[in-house]
Amino acid sequence: MTSSSDPSPADADGLTGPSGTSVAFGILWSLIVAGGVAIIGIIIGAVLVAAAAIGLQTAAITITPLLQIVLSLALATGVGFGGVALAYLWYRGSGIRYIGFQIPSLRDIAFSFGGYIASLALLITAAAIISTIGAETAPNTAAQAGMENPEILLLLIPASFLLIAPGEELLYRGIVQNRLCETLPVPIAIILASLIFASIHYFSLAGAPQARLVSISILVLPTLVFGTVYELTDNLVVPVLVHGAYNATLFSLLYITIKFGSRLAQTPGIV
Repeated sequence: MTSSSDPSPADADGLTGPSGTSVAFGILWSLIVAGGVAIIGIIIGAVLVAAAAIGLQTAAITITPLLQIVLSLALATGVGFGGVALAYLWYRGSGIRYIGFQIPSLRDIAFSFGGYIASLALLITAAAIISTIGAETAPNTAAQAGMENPEILLLLIPASFLLIAPGEELLYRGIVQNRLCETLPVPIAIILASLIFASIHYFSLAGAPQARLVSISILVLPTLVFGTVYELTDNLVVPVLVHGAYNATLFSLLYITIKFGSRLAQTPGIV
């Protein structure tokens, strides 16, 4: 989803040469730019969190699990992802129209509700299949911290709407998926953006590499829904709402389970 007033991919990324650019190279460059933006977002977020942690430790402030989550949400997801996305828009000379950000219409709200139901249905289906074949999954570290400190989950529920979903959707749907759509068919762009997005969660999972890969394969499913509703509505608010509601539901269920039932050993579906 790109605005007709935005620069072409070649012009925006400094791609054209004296003899022009081949279609194949344009696609390759699109993949490099999309992947590069995603990686830069992760690196900057990690550097900001590490710098803040060092500063707090220098000031003799104890970093509790709750404080660690707050730092990650504010600096990695908010400043890191959001900042890289906005920096890319500035570099391209593109405005907010490039990502499509507007007040949801009734149609958008309907797609948001449908996407929320679809994402949970896919998670439940995938979880049932994984359970049947006996494959091991890896728990999300944030959910794992919440199992040990339930008050963290009470923070993660609103944070799903206020920081997690907006930051991740702005970077991975608004920038990465849009950039891929400029040179690739939309369905392929959605799939690739979803694979990139799910893959970066490898480092937010705990457990053996094989278990992490199983969890990543599950994460791809709701992410495909996020990308699809984005393309259907041309409004970034829609995948933000779907993503936020999806995560908030999982965090809420985990909190209820911890407080009123037996613990969940793993929560692989949180994105």
